[in-house]
Amino acid sequence: MAKKDNQQVCFRTSIGGQALMEGILMRGPEKQAIVCRTENGIVEKVEELSFVKDKHPVLGWPFVRGVFTLVDSLAKGMKALTYSASLLPEDQQEEPTKFDLWLEKRLGSEKAEKIVIGSAAVLGVLLALALFIFLPTFIAGLIPGLEGRYTLRSLVEGVIKLAIFLGYLGLVARMKEIKRLFSYHGAEHKTIFCYEKGLPLTVENVRPQSRFHPRCGTSFLLVAIIVGILVGMLIQLDNTLLRMACRLALLPLTVGVSYEINRWAGRHDNWLSSTLSW
Repeated sequence: MAKKDNQQVCFRTSIGGQALMEGILMRGPEKQAIVCRTENGIVEKVEELSFVKDKHPVLGWPFVRGVFTLVDSLAKGMKALTYSASLLPEDQQEEPTKFDLWLEKRLGSEKAEKIVIGSAAVLGVLLALALFIFLPTFIAGLIPGLEGRYTLRSLVEGVIKLAIFLGYLGLVARMKEIKRLFSYHGAEHKTIFCYEKGLPLTVENVRPQSRFHPRCGTSFLLVAIIVGILVGMLIQLDNTLLRMACRLALLPLTVGVSYEINRWAGRHDNWLSSTLSW
């Protein structure tokens, strides 16, 4: 985020969101709003929010809340994304599979939807673990000369993660639908900047804002990779399978620290927060 943008910010907010199919999700401390473009005009949906930390305050503690916030955001985000997809014109929607139809017939549409969303979330997490924990650790294990050099090996694993991450973004950005999704992602950031500057939320005020927000989820992933390099230096093992197991065990620490860094950088305006945001 540019320095001149920092100087114009009137206040910081915890409001965040994500891109949807032809729309965005905006989430505040108490409510979330889904807004999507459809053939029949704009569709809006506002929902009250409930958090697990409300029932179990310990889960809202610093360095603990990161993991639970991530899981909660993933679940709510998948549900919102599924809802936005259901608003697309019929010719753009995927045909339900035989399994989907069987599940809906057996359990009803509401329960079937929950199972499908839950399964998609689990598969997404497993894919992320495979790409960003197991695969980099495995590849680094094949490189000669890293035995006993644990700091160097952790750095190599981090570089491989970064290459996979940037390669993945570069490939999916070539898809027309994903490119459109990324555009909505940028629009969400611009809107939050406009709100934080105390300006009326109009297209004219939102358009010139920066699309690079320090609390961006993509920034969180980059921070997590860097933090993962530092955490990986604690693993003093050469065995690849044992390193994978340790990486998995230390994942809550990595996520917790990364979340706090992202949260802090998004709420402060000083040289350190600007450096971290950059």
